[in-house]
Amino acid sequence: MTGIQHAHSRPVQFLLRYKAWLYLLPALTVITVFQIYPICKSFLMGFYTDFDYLKDEVYAWGFDNFRNLMNDSDFALAIRNTIRLTLVAAPLSILTSLLFAVLLNSDIRCRKVFQSIYFLPFVTSMVAVSIVWAWMLNKDYGLVNAILKIFGVKKIAWLTDPKMTLPILVVLCVWKGLGYRVIIFLAGLQGIDQRYYQAARLDGARAFNRFWHITIPQLRPTIFFLSVTTVIDVFKTFDEVYVMYAKEPGPLRSGLTIVYYIFNKFYHNWAFASAAAASFVLFAMVLAVTLLQFGVVRLAAILEERRTSR
Repeated sequence: MTGIQHAHSRPVQFLLRYKAWLYLLPALTVITVFQIYPICKSFLMGFYTDFDYLKDEVYAWGFDNFRNLMNDSDFALAIRNTIRLTLVAAPLSILTSLLFAVLLNSDIRCRKVFQSIYFLPFVTSMVAVSIVWAWMLNKDYGLVNAILKIFGVKKIAWLTDPKMTLPILVVLCVWKGLGYRVIIFLAGLQGIDQRYYQAARLDGARAFNRFWHITIPQLRPTIFFLSVTTVIDVFKTFDEVYVMYAKEPGPLRSGLTIVYYIFNKFYHNWAFASAAAASFVLFAMVLAVTLLQFGVVRLAAILEERRTSR
């Protein structure tokens, strides 16, 4: 009888031991089939030099796709545009979001209303936002030029001037993610112990000194998190360019980003292996920037420890 009970208890013990994995199994299956497998497949496809896509047969492997990318002027332009956009949009997004979060964290009227207003762009479809912006920036009947006309400013060709592409994308990137970053910063600000500020006021510290020596150090984890996610978001810029510029990469290809280049190679040129290679380069760039950010934060922490230990 004891042996029978022990035999029956084995499945029960198995279920209890791996219960969590059984709960996760459906989600892990979906992630594996629709995310992990395509990522691995696209990575391998970057090394296909001779293959039959329909039959899924590979005849030759190599680094030709990566060498072709290095010699492609469009890919070089896409990298330059993406880096320029990231260097401007990412820091400006963090600074603007922090400024609005500090203002909303103070005692102002209708704070909840402003929080909702700032968060609306984040939950709105990027396609819908880009369509509205394309209408606003239209040279002939756009809202922006209509407002400028009141002040005697001539019509500006916002969407046909190559020099205006980067500023437009920067403003759009900052505005689109403002609400999300403000909410995250607000959560960090409200988690700071108010006794730090009270002690600083008793010592006669001014508002800027309290912000620089209390708020910023306490928000370092939040700033780091938003820095990483913001850089990744800017690197993935595509929808706004595709919609605002009517399925073109901007005037004189001034809005050509790496993601747009990948899209163009895949869907327009049917160069699947080249698109896969470009995707891997994009992944390597994002990974390198993320590791650099981790390194900078770690180095700053080490220097701060040495400074305080003296």
